[in-house]
Amino acid sequence: MRIARFVAQSEPVYGIVEGEPDAPAEELTVTELHGDPFFQGIQPTSTRHALADVRLVAPIIPRSKVVGVGRNWADHAAELGNEVPDRPQFFLKPNTSVVGPGEPVTLPSWSEEVSYEAELAVVIGTICKDVPLGRVDDVVFGYTVANDLTARDAQRSDLQWARAKGFDGACPLGPWIETGLDSSATEDLRITMALDGRTVQDGTTADMVFGVREIVAAASEAFTLLPGDVILTGTPAGVGTVEAGQRTEASIEGIGTLASVYRR
Repeated sequence: MRIARFVAQSEPVYGIVEGEPDAPAEELTVTELHGDPFFQGIQPTSTRHALADVRLVAPIIPRSKVVGVGRNWADHAAELGNEVPDRPQFFLKPNTSVVGPGEPVTLPSWSEEVSYEAELAVVIGTICKDVPLGRVDDVVFGYTVANDLTARDAQRSDLQWARAKGFDGACPLGPWIETGLDSSATEDLRITMALDGRTVQDGTTADMVFGVREIVAAASEAFTLLPGDVILTGTPAGVGTVEAGQRTEASIEGIGTLASVYRR
């Protein structure tokens, strides 16, 4: 099931996207839900829209936090001259960094080196702490696509990554949350990133150092995870910089494609 958040008239609402997974937007519909599915369950209404007639926004604005995992792909760690860690390395992005599919990202004036990073994102569905590996699926609401934008120059110069990873717009998410995958289904998903139509990243989650179960379990040891929290799982090699006027498309097999555009 694909859970989207969209604007049809004024306020954003949640809905179920229906239609073939690879169909164009013109062939998809979205059925509105009653309230917030994270707290009220999935309750469809009788109101339906053509997906092409609504505007998708970020499928979730975390009430608490976005948790990132650094250096979780050996090839990406190597391309930046870093060693692979022996346990997941976490950082935080504020919820003000989240933007939706197709929404413009204003590149920060203080950085000349903002990089794209296509990533699988885990969306937490229930409050949890110290989750054992065998119970990870019980606490996951679903999965979406993320673009973990990073100001590389600030990442090198600052003592911590808060500014480099947390600027406004640094966490595009979307286009929706896929609830039909369990953690075992995420073990070999193709992830790609296209920059102005040219593929620049192409990897598979089979190459992640730590899988979804290990990441969620480890994150829950450090933080109480709340409904709507998002965990980013790392990116394959091929990261590069974006400039104003360019467009990226991060795609994950079985989930969808997240487009972002950039401006100064």
